Amino acid sequence: MWVVREGPAGGGPIALAVDGSPAGEKAIEFAFAEAALHGGEILAVHAWRPDYAPPGASPESAERLLAQALAGRAERYPDVRVRHEVLSGEPREALIETSRTTRLMVVGSRGRGGFTGLLLGSVSQALLHHGHCSVTVVGGKA
Repeated sequence: MWVVREGPAGGGPIALAVDGSPAGEKAIEFAFAEAALHGGEILAVHAWRPDYAPPGASPESAERLLAQALAGRAERYPDVRVRHEVLSGEPREALIETSRTTRLMVVGSRGRGGFTGLLLGSVSQALLHHGHCSVTVVGGKA
């Protein structure tokens, strides 16, 4: 699903929301293919809530999650520049705020139900309704 909105003047990067789930793999691949095809940088982000994090979790573990999820992409997409950023806060709010400075936000969806409202997770729905740039939701099922 793709919702098109006017992004920031001058473009901006493609934001890629990474949560470490298997459903997010298709979103990662989509974002890299899009950046390779149309040019531009990927801003890979992971929203981390310290108050909901499991024991022992830290911003460093969130950074490792980003690195692991993106492993091997630099070799397959050598012309795509990538930056990582760990966002602190509630995922919906953090990603909506990030969408203010990006031209496209790519997120995955686990797709568990039969209707659109059930197919998309709360983060995907929030971005589709409240994002400030174009949003692509990439389904997790084959």
